[in-house]
This record gives sequence, structure tokens and C-alpha cells, in this order.
Amino acid sequence: MRAIHQSLLVPSVSAEGVLRLVALLLGVAFLALGLLLPLATMLLKSLQDRSGDFVGLANFARYFQTPALAGSIANSLTVALITTVIVVGLAFLCAYGITRTRMPGKRFFRMLAILPILAPSLLPAISMVYLFGNQGWFRDWLMGQSIYGPIGIVMGMSFWIFPHALMILTTALSNSDARLYEAAEALGTPKWRSFFTITLPAARYGLISCAFVVFTLAITDFGVPKIIGGQYNVLATDVYRQVVGQQNFQMGAVVSVILLIPAVISFIVDRLVQRRQVAQLSARAVPWQPAPNPVRDWTFTILCYGVGGIILVVIGTAIYASLVRFWPYNLSLTLTHYAFQGLAGSGWEAWTNSLRMAAAVALVGTLVVFVNAWLIEKSGGYRPLRQGLHFMAMLPMAVPGMVLGLAYIFYFNQPGNPLNWLYGTLAILVLNTLVHYYTVCHLTSITALKQLDPEFESVGASLKVPFWTTFRRVTLPVSLPAVLDISVYLFVNAMTTVSGVVFLYSTDTRLASVAIMHLDEAGYFASAAAMAVLIFFTSLVVKLLHAALTYALLTKAQRWRNAG
Repeated sequence: MRAIHQSLLVPSVSAEGVLRLVALLLGVAFLALGLLLPLATMLLKSLQDRSGDFVGLANFARYFQTPALAGSIANSLTVALITTVIVVGLAFLCAYGITRTRMPGKRFFRMLAILPILAPSLLPAISMVYLFGNQGWFRDWLMGQSIYGPIGIVMGMSFWIFPHALMILTTALSNSDARLYEAAEALGTPKWRSFFTITLPAARYGLISCAFVVFTLAITDFGVPKIIGGQYNVLATDVYRQVVGQQNFQMGAVVSVILLIPAVISFIVDRLVQRRQVAQLSARAVPWQPAPNPVRDWTFTILCYGVGGIILVVIGTAIYASLVRFWPYNLSLTLTHYAFQGLAGSGWEAWTNSLRMAAAVALVGTLVVFVNAWLIEKSGGYRPLRQGLHFMAMLPMAVPGMVLGLAYIFYFNQPGNPLNWLYGTLAILVLNTLVHYYTVCHLTSITALKQLDPEFESVGASLKVPFWTTFRRVTLPVSLPAVLDISVYLFVNAMTTVSGVVFLYSTDTRLASVAIMHLDEAGYFASAAAMAVLIFFTSLVVKLLHAALTYALLTKAQRWRNAG
């Protein structure tokens, strides 16, 4: 007890120690306010009736006694599992082509593969309707089946989730030891056996992690099933119907808690797998370079560019549909669908709101995330606080966007809450989005900071240089690539998110992603496609500007890397 007391008090003797302690407490308070307190409030609401009286598990019992609601669990698991199998299998083949073959144009394919991340998940659902719907060009390919249901959900989710899986598996397959393959070749081991005894075992943790990430994204997605799900209910759309359609907030809380369970399980397993994956890395590994093999190389080239072609078709369909006058009867080009005035969804004002919100999330979020990560990684003392802050920073990855959004309603909309004034403002959308995407940015910051030698802080302290000077002149410039990546990641996700903010906007703060949904509900499907395309090109332009800015800044700020 005395040791803990000293560890908390000794660093606080100096003014710098006090500042670090205050900053750590502010970081803990931020995540408690933005995550823990809203989730606790939602859990409490799931145990109450509409009048606020405690009823225990009665709401859960009522949920499982309602066949239509309980069936959503099976539906969600079904589409999530099918999507996981398709996406992981296809992403593994493409990642293998990138890392283990000499297929031409690898960089170009990776640029194509990342495009779905720049669009809201509503965009592929809209394209699927144009391609395979009642008036679609390829409706006969479904052999009489309807696109409105599990088929459409799986197809739309596979498109949207594929880039996430590809990035994970490309990293997993990049970590290979050439010595193992050389030994296998010297022993006369067939190629197929080397694949099953060396390649797969080396990538197994990446595969498992990828499967859980894909499963979590699929079971928690709202955009695709909202547009193309039809009467096929899933958990995410059930939350929306209970809250918006029936104003049954208690049952919405129940469904949210149920939706939270598989996401939390996937998160825990993924963390355990990644911890073991790190232990498998060898510092003596020799990078493996694939030898030319025309048959193999061109086979994977055709496969990868076939996938890239599908991505372009889906995005191109949405762009084309937003420009034609009346699909499929009048295909003359027009910009009428981009004139959103008088339509549902607030039109260009919603797009402007999204720009403002995304810019605020990128600026504020980058500062908050990186400073908190720096306090965790580079601060001395206060170990319990630093560990607690790191644990809280990891939690948002396990919380689906709709669950977090509903939790914000319960917490911030309470009359007695002094922060009630935030409800219905742009600030609560910024807070919700930042917390929702906090974990990936936190891990990026921690990874960058771990690459810095602790001697920088030690030398600065020995020379009596204030820690903020070391941070400004050393830590930040060296970590600039990670900081810029965090900012563009937050901006793009803030532009495309829909599930986390669908409950929190007001008439003055409606966002472009939400406007797509309202335009679809009002029957303006081509205008919904236009808004989705607008978000895509906005994200694409920002991504290109980020690449140019990164090159310019790093050329100046990190000139030291090439010195000498």
C-alpha cells in the first residue's frame, strides 16, 4: 500500500509531474464520459420498464419470447458467418498474390482494393439494387432469388469489409522467413506441402484475427441491411426499429446488449490471438522473395484484378446511377439528382455538416488520441492510471456504433445530467465518432511511440528540458507519419459513418450519411446514390490531399532520416 502511495505521489513533487498527473486524469475522464458512463446507463435501462422501474431480466425474457425479434439473432449470425467465410477466403488469395507472387501492378491493385473504405456501407447496397434489383441489369443471375434479403446483405457487406481483411492478411503473409522455404526446397518438399506446413501455420494468427474482425464488422453493420435487407431482420436494424419506429427504448437497449455480446467476445479473442502472434515473430527472420513463376503469377493477377474490377463496377454503378435521368428507362445524363433542395435529408446542408464534423473529429481526435498515447507510453510513474487509460482506450473497438449511439441517448438526454446541453449539437456527434474509432488510432500512436528510444526523454530530463519541449521538438516530428495517418483515418470514417450517429443528429445537424438513408426511405433512390457518391469523392479528395501533404511535410520534418 505504501509503495503504491509513493508511486502516485513522488512524480507529483515537480510541476511537470503535476501536469502529467492532471493530463492523465483528463484522459481517463474523457473516456469515462464518452464510453463507460453511457454504456453503464444503457445497461441499467435494459433492466427497467418504460416508467423507469427496475424489472430485472424481464425485458430480455420478453425479447426471446417474441419470435420475430429472437429470429434476428440467427439471421445476424448467418449472414455474418457467410460473409466471414467469403471475405476471409477471397482476401487471403489476394493477399497471397500481393506478398507471395510476382504479379504485376501490385501497388495499383492495393489502391483499387482500398476504395470501398472511402464510401459509406450504404453505397454498395445501393449499387446492388441497381445491378440485381427488379430493374437491374444482372437480376437473372440470381436465378429467381431476391436481392432484398440475405443474398444482398452478404454481397454488400463483402464489398465493404474486404479492404479491412486484405490489410490484415497482407501484413500476416508479409512476415515470412526465407530460411524455412530454403530448407523445405533442399529437402525436396513439394510446393503444396510447404504451403500447408509453413505458409498457413505462419499466418494462422493473422487468419484468426482477420476472421474475428470481419465477423464483428458484419454482425454490427447497419447500413447494408437497412438499404437492402427487406424483411430479413438483423440485430442492427432491430435496434433502429425499436428506437425510431416504436419508440421502445428499453427494448432497444436489450437488443443493443445482445448485439454487444458477440462483438465483445470477438474483441477478446482477437486480443488474445494478437498477443500470441507477437510472440511468434523472430528477429533473425530473413525476408522471403518469390521466384518468378508465370502460371502462378498470372493466375493471381487475373484473380486480383477480377476483384478490382468488381470494386470498380460497384462504385461505378453508383456513380452512373446518380447521373442518369431515370434508371433504366431514360439513361440520358443529368445532374438533377445532385440538386437536393426540397428533398428529404437536408441535401447539401447535410454534406456541409459532415465536412464540419469530420474536420473537427480529425483535428480534436488526433490531438486527444496522440497525447493520451504519449502519456501512457512515455510517462514515468502513475502506473495504475496509465494502465487504466490504456485499457479504456482499447474498449471502443468492442462496442458497435449503434450501441454507442443509443447509449449516448440514455446518458446525455437525462434531464439531470449537467451535460444535457450537448444533446442534439454537433459536439455530441464529434464526441461519439471520436470514441467510436478511438482504438485503431490509439494502437497506431502506441506503435509509433514504441519506436522512439526512451533515452530521448531521459536526456531531456537530465538537461532540465521541459517534457513539452521534448514532445514538440522530438516526439511529434518523428511520429509525424502516424499523426497524419490518424487524422485522415478519423476524417474518412467520420464522413462515412452512419450507425453511430443515426440516433444523435438533430434537424440542424443531419449528416450526409444519414441523409442517404432518409432519401432512400422517401423514394429518392437516385438522389441517395448521388449523396453516397458525394461522400466517396469527398473522402477520395481528402485522401489524395493527405498523401500530398504527407510527402511535403515529411520531406522537411524528417530530412534527418536521409542525412549522412
